[in-house]
Amino acid sequence: MEGRDLVMAAPIQVKRIDHITLVVKNLETSRKFYVDVLGMQQVDRPNFSFAGMWFQAGTTQIHLILEHPESGPARVFLPEECAISRTRHFAFEVDDAMAARDRLVELGVTIVAGPKNRPDGPTQLYVFDPDQNLVELYSY
Repeated sequence: MEGRDLVMAAPIQVKRIDHITLVVKNLETSRKFYVDVLGMQQVDRPNFSFAGMWFQAGTTQIHLILEHPESGPARVFLPEECAISRTRHFAFEVDDAMAARDRLVELGVTIVAGPKNRPDGPTQLYVFDPDQNLVELYSY
């Protein structure tokens, strides 16, 4: 489709993010992070032919797939020179980012960046999940 055709066509109108899918090396280790650390609820998942788990985070779900030959690798490579907050990540709003920081410290979860104030107001911090997926937690 040519550029001029894109301008004339009506946009699709995305409503929300339904789910994020992550490939993981160990389902139980990842379950502990998403349930025990971040407080998500594990929810039922269809009977796929491959192992995985689903979690609910507000209106969004996290879908974990156990690493297998057709899934690709579990870990996403992040070059050392990349600024943590400016590379691939996904963000969850929490009630209080500073309280989240305190709880993460209690649980022995390394905070890789922050807490810091974003120019538009929220406080944000970053942690890695067990497979080095970068997770932002923020609050207003």
